[in-house]
Amino acid sequence: MKYRTIFLSDIHLGTPGCQADLLLDFLNGHDADSYYLVGDIVDAWRIRRKGFLWPQAHNDVVQAILAKAQNGAQIFLIPGNHDEFLRSYPGTHFGGIEVLRTADFTSHDGKRYLVTHGDQFDAVVTNARWLAHLGDRAYEFMLWLNTWVNRVRHVWGGQYWSLSKWAKHQVKQAVNFISEYENVLSAEARRGGYDGVICGHIHSAAIREINGISYVNTGDWVESCTAVAERDDGRLVLLDWERSTRERRHRLRRIRRARSKTLENV
Repeated sequence: MKYRTIFLSDIHLGTPGCQADLLLDFLNGHDADSYYLVGDIVDAWRIRRKGFLWPQAHNDVVQAILAKAQNGAQIFLIPGNHDEFLRSYPGTHFGGIEVLRTADFTSHDGKRYLVTHGDQFDAVVTNARWLAHLGDRAYEFMLWLNTWVNRVRHVWGGQYWSLSKWAKHQVKQAVNFISEYENVLSAEARRGGYDGVICGHIHSAAIREINGISYVNTGDWVESCTAVAERDDGRLVLLDWERSTRERRHRLRRIRRARSKTLENV
């Protein structure tokens, strides 16, 4: 599938929760003229705290991105709070990837978007970093627990299910935080004279209108495995690769069952 632009964020390479295999599958099946990597691509917090974790699949993701740059795609990296060390190098190019603090993006239909990771609008990250790190550890534990839950589900034939994503949408405080985050980012885009904002950070994918401003969150590659893509007409669409993969596997199982029944009746 070919798009004008693809936006990805919150990959968290270097962590056990990173769904690198799904992302690699997505990158192999989708091309674009331009890519925006909207923060937390590499998780330096986890690497500093627990040492270097870099499976081959994570290296394959990096190589796939670099290959797209070598093939002529424009790639922009806007650092987030987990890879904030890159914010010291705005304007730097490496392997065909340009580092930017924020970006102005104009879609094919003429709409202007502010592209930012979004952590600078998160009061916990900016004003209480110790609490942000504590929350990060709790989140990491939930992802570890999620791995075991899904292993049990797999034994009984169940599909992948995100415990952390479920909890996030059940706890009232988390729901309120997401809503406030969306409102703050939309207000910032309005103040800057933009038509919309494209961000990440909270691992909650969405495309919606908020008081006349387009709020676009790319989601993540830990819980939901989503991306945002610009079509040829300039329209932005949300791509849920985990759901697409699950549906594809369902179709393949149905085809195999149908073939097995046909063979049994021959």
